[in-house]
Amino acid sequence: MLSKSSKYAIRAVLYLALHSSVEKKYSPIEIADAIDIPAPFLAKILQSLTKDDIISSIRGRNGGFYLTKKNKKNPLILVVNSIDGLHKFHECLLGLPVCSDENPCPIHHAVSPFKKQLEAELSNKSIDTLSKEVSEGKTHIFL
Repeated sequence: MLSKSSKYAIRAVLYLALHSSVEKKYSPIEIADAIDIPAPFLAKILQSLTKDDIISSIRGRNGGFYLTKKNKKNPLILVVNSIDGLHKFHECLLGLPVCSDENPCPIHHAVSPFKKQLEAELSNKSIDTLSKEVSEGKTHIFL
């Protein structure tokens, strides 16, 4: 349901939440190496997230990407919205132009609760909350 870009963005944001600070910034190459994703692809993702004020960056010799306390308060849904938009949560999984509770496709009732639950989870959990789950060993973003 989430695009590869959104998945990479979430992983990168959580990595930054765990490791970065105003004093410690990371390049796209460092992040990509740490979470095993292609650096050129990640660089474009990070630029979009910076433009939408979801993560922070500084150019120059001591520059890089990082998260501020304010950035960490953002709900994860903003990451998905920045990269893909939220239309996937409301589109028909079979690609039909009309699909709703009143006019469902053959799998609408099976996937609709999942899509609503995922959108709610991403809306209600902050970057900080999810990064704490990783740091406490409850979840992981890399092995």
